Amino acid sequence: MELGRTMKVLKNSLRISHDIVEKVVCEGDVVVDATAGNGNDTLFLAKLVGESGHIYSFDIQDIAIEKTKEKLEAGKVAERVTLIKDGHQNIDKYLQKDIKAAMFNLGYLPGGNHSVHTTSHTTILAIQKCLDLLVPHGIVMLVIYYGGDSGFDEKGAVMNFLSTLDCKKYSVLMHDFINQINCPPIAVCIEKL
Repeated sequence: MELGRTMKVLKNSLRISHDIVEKVVCEGDVVVDATAGNGNDTLFLAKLVGESGHIYSFDIQDIAIEKTKEKLEAGKVAERVTLIKDGHQNIDKYLQKDIKAAMFNLGYLPGGNHSVHTTSHTTILAIQKCLDLLVPHGIVMLVIYYGGDSGFDEKGAVMNFLSTLDCKKYSVLMHDFINQINCPPIAVCIEKL
């Protein structure tokens, strides 16, 4: 039996985001996790950049920074990461050099307080600053969680902003399931040309 015939072809947005980032980020790269959350993307990035690369990981919540730190220490990659308890819109206070990629998971901390979540204003500022820092053919990868009790306004504002990006400078690709219920997350990749 061929393996390809038994595997699910269409992956969820989080898996799609990881597949794309894996194709771009290499050993020695500098990358950003704009929303540390529970630390999963930071750990994923730390493995990709290897010992010679570095990750700047942002979150505004103490619990997110602590969970991310624990995950990195358990994975023995904490020295590759600078954890920053600040909003991602302030990236330029901490980083002025070229980055290969930035990852965002928009919404609220899984298992956390739903009243603390990303917002369109700070997210769009952070995306703009990341785009300025990107090397050519670097990417900004967004996973937009917008269902339930938050995120609809942010999703709309972010998508409107992305539609205004100059197509001669950036390519923007959206991955969305159109027949699923409960607002499945959307993956969006922006490549700097």
